[in-house]
Amino acid sequence: MSVDQMSLFTALLALVAAAVALVGVLLLTTAAGRAVLAGFRTDARRLAFSMAGVSTAASLWFSEVGGFIPCELCWYQRILMYPLVLVLGTAVWGRDDLLRWRVLPFSLLGVAVSGYHVQLQWFPDQASSCEMATPCTQQWVDEFGFVSIPVMAFFGFAAITVLVLAATVRADTGLPDGLRAGRDVESITPEEGP
Repeated sequence: MSVDQMSLFTALLALVAAAVALVGVLLLTTAAGRAVLAGFRTDARRLAFSMAGVSTAASLWFSEVGGFIPCELCWYQRILMYPLVLVLGTAVWGRDDLLRWRVLPFSLLGVAVSGYHVQLQWFPDQASSCEMATPCTQQWVDEFGFVSIPVMAFFGFAAITVLVLAATVRADTGLPDGLRAGRDVESITPEEGP
């Protein structure tokens, strides 16, 4: 696979991750949406693990096969993404009641670092801590006029964040225990119970 093919492929995957994050956020904002997401807890966990794995493999491919030299901010994003493969992989094969607290610090910091990196590429005339040999403003990939490697990382971290929230949504549905989604609380008689 050539660098151009890999760039296009990963850019398309990043757009899928952006769509997953957007749909997930929309579902998380309503009680009905959270009830729907509660049925996809295991799938959300698996998809988050897959995204972390693909992100890790792609970053290694770009540096080791593609010959791209990671800048300082790219290294920070890698430091935040790589452990997610292990944490989410463990969560896929076992129950992890603390998944939200194990993943969100990494993913939210990843969103912040990659967001800063994106704006640094979009507005390069500002000071940064990056070295001149490997500037953070260097765009190795530019697909569809806006998808660069930091944009891909941003979408990946955002999707993982939303998917982990979706994977842990059962406690957050706002519905009493045992109450089925779609039933109105007022429509339940005291004899029937939740």
